Amino acid sequence: MDISQIQTSLKENNISAWLLYDFRGINPIAQSIAGLLDRKITRRWFCYLPSVGKPLWLIHQIELSHFHDVPGEIQVYSSWNQLHKALRKILTPGSRIAMEYSPNGAIPYISRVDGGTLELIRSFDIDLCSSADLVQLINAHISPDQYAGHLESAKCILQAKDHAFEWIGDKIQRDKSITEYDVQQIILDQFDTMDLITDHPPIVAVNANSSDPHYSPSSTKHKSINQGDFVLIDLWAKQKTPDAIFADTTWTGFVGEKTPDKISKIFNIVRQARDLAIKFITEHIENGKEVYGYEVDNVVRNLISQHGYGEFFPHRTGHNIGTEIHGNGANIDNYETMDQRLLVPNTCFSIEPGIYLNDFGVRTEIDIFLAYQGKGGVKVTTAPIQTQVLRLL
Repeated sequence: MDISQIQTSLKENNISAWLLYDFRGINPIAQSIAGLLDRKITRRWFCYLPSVGKPLWLIHQIELSHFHDVPGEIQVYSSWNQLHKALRKILTPGSRIAMEYSPNGAIPYISRVDGGTLELIRSFDIDLCSSADLVQLINAHISPDQYAGHLESAKCILQAKDHAFEWIGDKIQRDKSITEYDVQQIILDQFDTMDLITDHPPIVAVNANSSDPHYSPSSTKHKSINQGDFVLIDLWAKQKTPDAIFADTTWTGFVGEKTPDKISKIFNIVRQARDLAIKFITEHIENGKEVYGYEVDNVVRNLISQHGYGEFFPHRTGHNIGTEIHGNGANIDNYETMDQRLLVPNTCFSIEPGIYLNDFGVRTEIDIFLAYQGKGGVKVTTAPIQTQVLRLL
């Protein structure tokens, strides 16, 4: 834990303390902040991080060995009434305490503490607030070394994408039988060669399957790829170092010499929406203006709706990217949730609008890293970006 950074953030946000809590892994955010992700802990633990002073841990007596290297002081409990008594002693009535919850469930990615525990903490006359902004500043922050690794991963997944589309074109030209699953496995082989890892096999979707944003082929469920088919590939991966940052991109191609007008029309609308998001974020950052996740989603969604396809865009515009493909920072979203968090420097997120019709769906996805406020602060890390549907023959 970077205690100094956490305490600075607490002071800046007028928060008395951050109360981390977990029980059997229900709060991976707390586990990550505390550096306890790989430890099998079966009893409740709390870590009180004050804006001034040392961290104070409340640990069950039988699990002390899991906390031998944590910073600060440790207080042991064994019974529930001992735990309640210790919490009452630690928590100052009227103080403002942050925990992993979101009022009204507005940002469910942060809502990790169960309702009963929130009731318990409030019973000590505590003013609870969401740790959403703290989590973004601490847990979604990307270091220079992580950024360099992200750029390398972005370069690699783009190469894997190129290889996959070229492989499709070559096989079709030679009249070979291939499937979505075959292409997926080709990409995974590329990841192995590049020493990358992923949390789930890539999406390779043909025609109507591309209308399902989370479709994924398997060895038993897949479609063949033939001349005249539309193909969407969504792939993401990262280096094998523990704190590596994912890179994520989506491209589309057509197995033929001329892309049908309908597909080109839909792609161009989605591309315009993506590029408008880049423009909106860039103008705000370069002019020193704040920009929020929900605002970017509004801009993208409005453009797609103006073209008459609003109902065919059923997901958020983008997600935070970190050591997990869907990170804990601000999402580009005012559809699934209203994410009112600021887009802050040293964070990464995707922009991936889509339009999904009955016979095909188009999505184009890029990653953006915010380096700092001012000119040059908005960096598209998955460049070059797609400007037209690839022709695979």
